Formats: sequence, structure tokens, C-alpha cells
Amino acid sequence: MARYLDIHPVDPQQRNVDQAVRVLREGGLIAYPTDSCYALGCTLDSHEGLERIRRIRQVGKNHHFTLVCADFAQLGQFVIVSNPMFRLVKNSTPGPYTFILPATKEVPRRMSHPKKLTVGVRIPDHRVAHALVETLGEPIVSSTLLLPGQEDPPSEGWVVQDLLDHQLDVIIDSGPVGVEPTTVVDLSGGDVEIAREGAGDVSRF
Repeated sequence: MARYLDIHPVDPQQRNVDQAVRVLREGGLIAYPTDSCYALGCTLDSHEGLERIRRIRQVGKNHHFTLVCADFAQLGQFVIVSNPMFRLVKNSTPGPYTFILPATKEVPRRMSHPKKLTVGVRIPDHRVAHALVETLGEPIVSSTLLLPGQEDPPSEGWVVQDLLDHQLDVIIDSGPVGVEPTTVVDLSGGDVEIAREGAGDVSRF
């Protein structure tokens, strides 16, 4: 049964954030709110966490995981951002955008795309998500909490609990969130390609 944590969406209680981060550091899997929708998250070195996400989502090895980062400096440690793309990414963060970029050697091979060696990165505009990543001190490996056969992700913690209570270690409730995943922008080929239109406005691209 998952631990259920109520964390204030504007002023996150650090003691509760610390509890969630402790579970992450122990290799656990959490469900947490972002500025777009709920996400599943684990640490970079949690091989079991990645496999659990794949099982819950029922996705294969080509699934693009996302590194949820605290700031642009942290993002730059894990992906290669060319000069032409720097301003575009910088001006769109924080926000509901995921950028597909070439991964650096800091990213474990098991979580980057097996052929393209790319990975998704984003900086969410959500206090709780930011507090989690900042306290952890490294990105959270994440995937949209979208279950097979469902059109939309769950929007509230109690719904996540009903669906996945025994498959997660922590569920964070910060009130209702959106049900639209991030807009995914693929920059890995040198051009701007909208891979998925979601919560982020695509007109800026």
C-alpha cells in the first residue's frame, strides 16, 4: 500500500517533501503532480523503478522517459543543447514542455532511446515538483501517469490511489491537477518538430 502524502501546492511542507525524497533515494516509485498532469517518478539509478513504470504504462524499450529538472543548469548536465536551440529551450522553461535532445554520458543507457540516444527533459512550473527535484539534488526520471486504455491521466490523488495503490510507494496529493500531458518538442535532429501537442502553447515554435 502506498504512503499518501498531502503537500500544499503553494507552500510545500518540507517534512513531507523529505519523506517522498527518502523513498526515491531508497529506489521507490512515486506519483506526483506537475504543471501539466500527474507523473510517475523514480531516480536515475533505480533500474527497478524504470521497469515498474514500464509495467504500469505498458510501454516498450523505445519509450522516451523524461528527466524532470530543477533548473536550466541541471538540465544542461544531461542533454546537449546546441547554440541555435539554447534560447528556444531557455525561453520555454519552466513550463509544460518536454524537449527531446541528445543525451550526455550522465544519462544511463537503459533510459535513453536505444537507437537515437536521446532523452526528454523538462522544468515544471509547479512548486511541489520543483521542491522534490531540488531536495533530491538530481532529476526525477518521469513518465506521464497515463494508463493503458485511458484517454486522460487521473487528476486527483485519491483517484491515483484507487487505481495504483499497491503498485506505488508514495502518492502525493496537492489538490486537483490538469489532465493534459506536456507538449513534446523534438529538437534532436536540429529542427523543431512538435512530437505531441499538449498543455504547452505550440505557437511559440
